[in-house]
Amino acid sequence: MPITDLQLRSLKPKPQPYLVTDGRGLALEVLSSGTACWRYRYQLNGKTEKVTLGRYPVVGLKEARIKRDELAAAVFRGESPARQKQLEKVALANSTSVRDFCERYFKEVIEKTWKNPIQLRRYLDKEIYPSFGAQQMKDVTAQDVQRLVFRKRDNGFESSAAQIRNLLKRAFDYAIVCGLISVNPVHATPMRFITRARPRTRALSPEEVRTYLEVLYRSNIRRQFKLALNLILLTLVRKSELLHALWSQVDFKLGEWALPGESVKNEKPHIVYLSRQATEILVELKTLAGDSEFVLPGRGSLTKPFASNALNKALEGVNFPIPPFTIHDLRRTGSTILHERGFSSDVVEKALNHTIGGVRGVYNRAEYAEQRREMLQSWADYVDELCSIHISPKGAMRKKRNG
Repeated sequence: MPITDLQLRSLKPKPQPYLVTDGRGLALEVLSSGTACWRYRYQLNGKTEKVTLGRYPVVGLKEARIKRDELAAAVFRGESPARQKQLEKVALANSTSVRDFCERYFKEVIEKTWKNPIQLRRYLDKEIYPSFGAQQMKDVTAQDVQRLVFRKRDNGFESSAAQIRNLLKRAFDYAIVCGLISVNPVHATPMRFITRARPRTRALSPEEVRTYLEVLYRSNIRRQFKLALNLILLTLVRKSELLHALWSQVDFKLGEWALPGESVKNEKPHIVYLSRQATEILVELKTLAGDSEFVLPGRGSLTKPFASNALNKALEGVNFPIPPFTIHDLRRTGSTILHERGFSSDVVEKALNHTIGGVRGVYNRAEYAEQRREMLQSWADYVDELCSIHISPKGAMRKKRNG
């Protein structure tokens, strides 16, 4: 009996895969994972063959039946659809370069699932394509991958090396799904040989915050980076939010920095209330930015921001006499100390632009604007008191006066 659309929509996965037949060799195989694929089985020269027609619901019932009828006509002519599909896969694998397939992967997967794939685009254009972009997908070896990834690692860019490795792994996994290759060469390069996992619980103590700022401002990294790394601590914004910030988002008169939804992780517009100290930093950054619309224009162009790993590299270039930490740990540091100082968890989480989960998150729509403004000014004053140096808007460092 033929399948109906209503039946298809009601199908549920079971512990073992099962088939729902439509007739004339067409069936839908429902896997235990919940994935459902159309299969067409037929007899040719006394042998049973089968071919996959695509996943449901991407390929609907009507389209699956049309494909079945087309293939049935080919079988009637003595042709083997399964053999033809295998030959097409071989031909595709023999003629598809890494560059060609990665462009397909970028369009079909990355652009649909990544909010801001700029860095992945950069890894493809600047690292992967120059290394083996012209090679055929089937010819890429584990050694090719290792040469690229280990070279990046050995030059001191462990994080970038890990990201390149993961990008290649996902691309070659997709190539297996598409039938171009059968083995992923990236699996021979485990992550443990590229970078060490860092704990996600690191928060700097007040003494470490003092050391962080004093060593940061005495270092020889760019002034913009010093100010940016200080600003992240004071405002508790994410690195990406600062790197893509525009001056049009900053209102000095109101003391507010308005982050649009497309710039933040949870895609919800967010207001950052600027303390006096954060405002001073932004005033100096405005001077350093010149005519650029970006708060942090890149070194080579006023029309583009710094690369996403620029602040990471700057931080790695400073020899801090404290245990290692990341830029994201600065947000965790602020959250930890503010909680310890008795500020409301809801106000802290709202300042961090975190989504509050559970029932409270559903019913609590408060913005806590005044509380956040007061808290961030109190936080900036606290950080100011920790430091034995004063950072003037013009960049000079001098000892704080007693009293």
